[in-house]
Amino acid sequence: MPRGGLKRGFFLSFEGIEGCGKTSQLHRLARRLRALGYQVVETREPGGAPISEQIRTILLDHKNRGMEARCELLLYLASRAQHVAETIRPAMEKGTVVLCDRFADATMAYQGYGRGLGPVVVARLNRFATAGLAPDLAILLDVPVAVGLARKRRAGGLDRLDREHASFHEAVRRGYLRIARQNPRRVRVVDGTASEDVVARAIDQIVQPRLQARRSGLTQVEPHAV
Repeated sequence: MPRGGLKRGFFLSFEGIEGCGKTSQLHRLARRLRALGYQVVETREPGGAPISEQIRTILLDHKNRGMEARCELLLYLASRAQHVAETIRPAMEKGTVVLCDRFADATMAYQGYGRGLGPVVVARLNRFATAGLAPDLAILLDVPVAVGLARKRRAGGLDRLDREHASFHEAVRRGYLRIARQNPRRVRVVDGTASEDVVARAIDQIVQPRLQARRSGLTQVEPHAV
């Protein structure tokens, strides 16, 4: 077993609205964990498997602005089902740390709350698509919508969801924060407006105790507060 290795995998998702900085922080955490000897898989949603990546192209293409909300939801879930079966679950079975750029919480925030499809139906369909698999931990990088969208505009290459009205993104942010309030142990909120180094340190303070607990076979260790 490598230095810092796990007997069973650990599944961590990074969540947040557009421009929150989650992708950069995921990559930074992956580098730090590999330096400690962990086996790490970096993946994303929608996507993360060949079929799932094809669905991602449909979902994010700005030409598909007329996509109906239920169609959108079912495409995300189809992508996730393949992603879990082909990428995430096999990695977990090998004792790997899986870092995923968004997962089921994103569907709850975007389609459940942003699109107004409701948490009950989204939760039920998410459980079906994942066959019950859920992240051990979710890091929610929270930024005001104006900040996130400004970052996305500076970066360029806006996709279909990036182009949604600010009111949609506000609803998504509220949904994310509601999810965090309802799941305070699993979903940890980090201020995404801080510098990248400060955010990275906050994430480490949350993640490292969880990984140490997993290595020790513990399940009830509470991470440090952010």
